[in-house]
Amino acid sequence: MTSAFSLHPSIDNGIQAGADGFSGGTLACHCAQNPIKVKVDSQSAYNHACGCTKCWKPKGAMFSIAAVVPRTKLRVIEHAEKLTVIDPKATIQRHACSQCGVHMYGRIENTAHPLYGFDFIHTELSSEKGWSAPQFAAFVSSVIESGADPAMMGAVRARLKALGLEPYDCLSPELMDMIATHIAKASGALKS
Repeated sequence: MTSAFSLHPSIDNGIQAGADGFSGGTLACHCAQNPIKVKVDSQSAYNHACGCTKCWKPKGAMFSIAAVVPRTKLRVIEHAEKLTVIDPKATIQRHACSQCGVHMYGRIENTAHPLYGFDFIHTELSSEKGWSAPQFAAFVSSVIESGADPAMMGAVRARLKALGLEPYDCLSPELMDMIATHIAKASGALKS
């Protein structure tokens, strides 16, 4: 089923299930010559459609598709010299190709951050099949900030729901609970 707008090419025609036992693959930027390659030795988690204005999106897509992997399971294996951090002051430092602009991974350097230890990736940059399927849609209202017509947001949310992606204007409840638990433990409001 297609609609009059593209949420993202990898989900517009349905969501592909992840594969049991999948253990990772290689991500490549869009450069025709000397692409950056990033090896991920792990299945992805918390895969989701993201409407924020900072994530990399393919041309014409309203959302990015972003997942996380353990930081220790990601390494740049080719052409690291082409990587640049888009915004060094951002919480998630997005490492992008300085030539084609594709975001290869996002990393949180603040060790006190609840999501420290996760690197954000775009599994669509891999030719391997089996990555975890998107599970929800985050920061849905933010697509308006990218130029989406506010009048079409009902249709956008309906399409996300039809695909099985619950639309949120934050992260999923499970991730929000994890973040709040981390903050409560750090402040002493919750005992470990």
